[in-house]
Amino acid sequence: MTKVVRKLDLGARGRHVAAPRRGRATGGPAPAEPAEGDVGRVPRISVLMALAIRFDGLLRDGTVPNLTELARLAHVTQPRMTQIMNLLHLAPDIQEALLHLGPVTARGDSITERDLRRIAATTAWSGQRAVWRTLRRSDRRPIHESDAPLVRPCRGTRSVVSR
Repeated sequence: MTKVVRKLDLGARGRHVAAPRRGRATGGPAPAEPAEGDVGRVPRISVLMALAIRFDGLLRDGTVPNLTELARLAHVTQPRMTQIMNLLHLAPDIQEALLHLGPVTARGDSITERDLRRIAATTAWSGQRAVWRTLRRSDRRPIHESDAPLVRPCRGTRSVVSR
């Protein structure tokens, strides 16, 4: 049996897609607030969407034989690679919107891959668009303080108290 080994460039500057560890304190100083002229960073979901498109191209042209090998090369588990690739099930306009999200200047991303799993599981694009509009509406910061909800939900909660 012959074993073929290929080197694979997965993107700029040799970065891989493994998510940073969360939940543990690093012991370092708290992150500083962004400077006034700081434009922020690219949202993580935008990076994941771009990677899903890139990975799909690698699979289609045969550079990588299968999803398992792609996950190994990207240093993520196979289930995580499937989660990333499931972003390709989103309607094209939602994919485009994810790629063009504005920079994130706050500590956390407003739209996460986990938020999009339910949308990607919907097969009808019209249903996806309806849920996407709801997600985008809930994501927007209020323009006036009178538009703000009385109680903001804590991370992980499902209900929102409103007026």
